[in-house]
Amino acid sequence: MSATFGGRAARQGRLSQWLRKRPRETGDAGGREALLLAAAQAGLPLAPAAHPADGYGCSCDRVGCPTPARHPVSFAWQTQSTTDAAQIERWARSQPEANFITATGMVHDVLDVPLAAGREALERLTAAGIDVGPVAESDDGRLLFFTLTRGTPEDEDEWWPCELDCHPETMDEHPGLRWHCRGSYVLVPPAALPGDGNGDANGVRWVRGPEHPLPDPLSLLEILTDECARYVAAGDPARDSWPPVR
Repeated sequence: MSATFGGRAARQGRLSQWLRKRPRETGDAGGREALLLAAAQAGLPLAPAAHPADGYGCSCDRVGCPTPARHPVSFAWQTQSTTDAAQIERWARSQPEANFITATGMVHDVLDVPLAAGREALERLTAAGIDVGPVAESDDGRLLFFTLTRGTPEDEDEWWPCELDCHPETMDEHPGLRWHCRGSYVLVPPAALPGDGNGDANGVRWVRGPEHPLPDPLSLLEILTDECARYVAAGDPARDSWPPVR
């Protein structure tokens, strides 16, 4: 058993080193626009989002915004989201500081897990030869696995709204994991998050870019759930609440 866990620790260490060595995505306008257009070309519908302002503040006008720089600008984000390159270029150029969200449940879903669990799961998935699609890392301490959506069932009652996956009664089955599907969204790289108070910038960036085909979510779910269970068993799951409590 010690050899097994030793091997697991060694693999995780190598993956962690690789992730740390990856260059941060550039903040220049051209690089930002190219990354957004690449996401749209891959089929991810985008819409403008808020951005950091005044330290840990948010660019929106909501006093005490609970999710600064992590939410869409418009309440109509679901219908506004698009893959149209011309529209995304207009948004990116007219709102040079804006983050962008991608609406889930249309073309893709996102399996959102604690960073440590996600890194270990990524190592296992890769070693097992399982196709992994785009993966993004957030300095909030989360790893985002982009997958195909669960589809549109003929019976509307069969929809599983995104909010159900984070109810307390589901935590034993999927601890630490949130499945973003219909009615949800995530930030798409490159995105800026409020700083950590020490002058260091935070953000969301690609670990595996949108050029990777979207996999079936069920092909990833078992290993992701397993690693999330290990992670939660080793500590306090409240520390990985989403959104993070500041």
